[in-house]
Amino acid sequence: MKSSKKELILSRTLAALAVAAMWSTVQAQEAPDIGPVAMPGPGTSVSVGVGVASGDERDRARFGMFNGLRRHDVNGLIGFRYEQPYNASGLGLKLEGRNLGLDNRELNFVYRRPGDVKVTADYSEITRHDPRTINTSLAGAGTTNPTVNPGGVLIAPGTGQNLNLELKRKGIGVGVEKWLTRDLQLEFAFKNEEKDGSRLFGRGFACSRYWADAGVCSSATANAWGVLMLPEPVDSVIRQIDARLNYASGPLVLSGGYYGSFYVNHNGSIRPTVNGPLGNQFTDTGTITNDAGLLSALALPVALQPDNQAHQLFVAGNYALTHSTRVNFKYAYTTARQDESFSGMGLTGAPGGRDNLGGRVDTTKAQVGFSTRPLQKLHVSGDVAYEKKDNKTPLDLYNAEPVCVPPAVFSSTTRSCSPASGTATRFYTNGNMSPKKYEAKLQGTYFLTPMYAAVLGANYEQEDFGQWTPTDVAGGVSGLKQKLNETGWRAELRRTASETFTGSVAYHQSRRKGDSPWLQPVNFVSTGGQTGVTEVSADQIYSRTAIFPFIYMDRERDKIRAIGNWTPMEKLSLQVFADRGIDRYHAPTDHGLRSFQMGTVSLDASYALSDAWKLSAFASRGRQTVDAGHSTGYDAILKDTATSFGFGVKGRPMGQLQVGADLTWLDDLLKYEQTADPTSSANATLLASTGGLPDVTYRLTRLNLYGEYALQKNAYVRLDYIHHRTYFNEWTYNFNGTPYLYSDNTTLDAKQRQTVNFIGATYVYKFQ
Repeated sequence: MKSSKKELILSRTLAALAVAAMWSTVQAQEAPDIGPVAMPGPGTSVSVGVGVASGDERDRARFGMFNGLRRHDVNGLIGFRYEQPYNASGLGLKLEGRNLGLDNRELNFVYRRPGDVKVTADYSEITRHDPRTINTSLAGAGTTNPTVNPGGVLIAPGTGQNLNLELKRKGIGVGVEKWLTRDLQLEFAFKNEEKDGSRLFGRGFACSRYWADAGVCSSATANAWGVLMLPEPVDSVIRQIDARLNYASGPLVLSGGYYGSFYVNHNGSIRPTVNGPLGNQFTDTGTITNDAGLLSALALPVALQPDNQAHQLFVAGNYALTHSTRVNFKYAYTTARQDESFSGMGLTGAPGGRDNLGGRVDTTKAQVGFSTRPLQKLHVSGDVAYEKKDNKTPLDLYNAEPVCVPPAVFSSTTRSCSPASGTATRFYTNGNMSPKKYEAKLQGTYFLTPMYAAVLGANYEQEDFGQWTPTDVAGGVSGLKQKLNETGWRAELRRTASETFTGSVAYHQSRRKGDSPWLQPVNFVSTGGQTGVTEVSADQIYSRTAIFPFIYMDRERDKIRAIGNWTPMEKLSLQVFADRGIDRYHAPTDHGLRSFQMGTVSLDASYALSDAWKLSAFASRGRQTVDAGHSTGYDAILKDTATSFGFGVKGRPMGQLQVGADLTWLDDLLKYEQTADPTSSANATLLASTGGLPDVTYRLTRLNLYGEYALQKNAYVRLDYIHHRTYFNEWTYNFNGTPYLYSDNTTLDAKQRQTVNFIGATYVYKFQ
């Protein structure tokens, strides 16, 4: 019934638009030619219309994520503009409203007296609708106190209520620019943005044998685990202040001021109530578990983003030493703090005598550069920069983990201590490393001929991550680095000052290497709770399956890029872009990230058939490839290939009518080429039986048609038609038509094929 009603509304709308188009055609034959019509420019105008979209919310899930057309079948299309010029040469007052009938509405205000003052104000809303369909029995979803299985009964999948997650942002901003004197200008801007709603979030926990031996879980068989969907409740505000003085006189230009950021989250934590039973949906037996320790762990509070603030003082400027030599500099000091009360956030278990983190990081940035032309054909520029982050957050014992107390030994097979009586809980602190970075760049451009220029540049970067906090634990990785350095160079050939062809070819190479020994984390568990890291050589830390974060690995980077703009005739213009790059990573392991490759080729073209008709087209193909080995026994080459093309036409078949069309097609394919480690027979068997992870495909076809017809000199009607079709088979929440299943039978799904037809009609009147 609902679907038939929508089709009836759509049919009636199409009929009405057809009648309006016929009436406009008849009127055009009877009325004199009133000349070309365009979208309202300066002046006062109002637009009123209606838009109708086919399908339901699931059909419009991707189409309507941000444009305000997800929820309702029929929407108002309302906008206005009011302008009052200050004088013949400058704008005085403008007030504009867009999308006022949708949930992404905007209002803008501008007042300007040229050379004196400018005042702006704006208001905006935008709502993000989650593209997935959630079916759940969760009570209090999107609040800080949700309840899993509120009736204590595990419902069958798909028998709960559908949950739509939305996140709305409302922003208000004001700005003032005032010339205090001819050389001195004051700028002030304030922005307040509120976020309200909920977004996809969750938590999980597994009762391993180790946790069972430690007394956390009661399941000695170590197969009790659960994954829950717990939407994050969002109720926050961020305020930003930017105030600066700008001075310009003769060879000197200066700008300095203050920037402040203030974040307030009205929700401190999620505190769920978790009732059993829960299901292990991926086990062979489909075991139902009601492990008390598991339920207790899943019900622990989950901290949300805490309140924080940052204050920055900055100054920047440049000075012309001569007509061909200029120096520039920047300096900024920022202090960022996070000291929200743990108890106020609903969190317990903090170290004794401490009610907040007392987080503080002070950042200093400085940069000095120059630009000069020592010869008529030579231009040289360079700069040096320094950045230091001083982490002044106090250390305390926030973390706890069961450990083996010697002579008990930790078994990697059973993930437990032997004997089990040798288990205890040890504590360790947070970290407060203070990194710093040095950078230097030098570049020269030499004009070989009036049309050709050669560019050669070099760069150096050294990064020091700071001393490791001795009382902290680096879990989950095999090694770290304290210092890295990177050197690079680039060469480019440019063709400029040509009426028919301009372009460039550039090559860039850089090499990053560790500038310090590897830091091997002390095994916190097997050593009975020891912390810190130990300096070792690459040979000492080598392991075939070792895990190293890629930011610490040696890296070789090579890039090549070509850009061209060709205008063989006045009516035809072509732009081509191509680039290719590869990063190669090295560490004392046979696994981990090995390489990352990317390449893109694109072509854009425009052609003017006549003064009234213009054509445009584009085509693009890009690929990203990641080669990585996982420590648990399989390798994967991930290839993401995106191909797209588009075609557009716009023209004026008659003086009162302007039409246009745009067609866009996109195909994005992600392939997982997996191989099993020869030493892992279990992984090889699993890979052979399943074929590995399936491909992920996203396809988009979008057709936009529009027409504008002038009813009179200052009024016209506009018709829009959009056909939007997508296919997306993301297997992480929908595999072969089966939704993702959480442990309480909540399902996460999305319609793979979605098609939307949108028709909009708008009447625009411009006051003369």
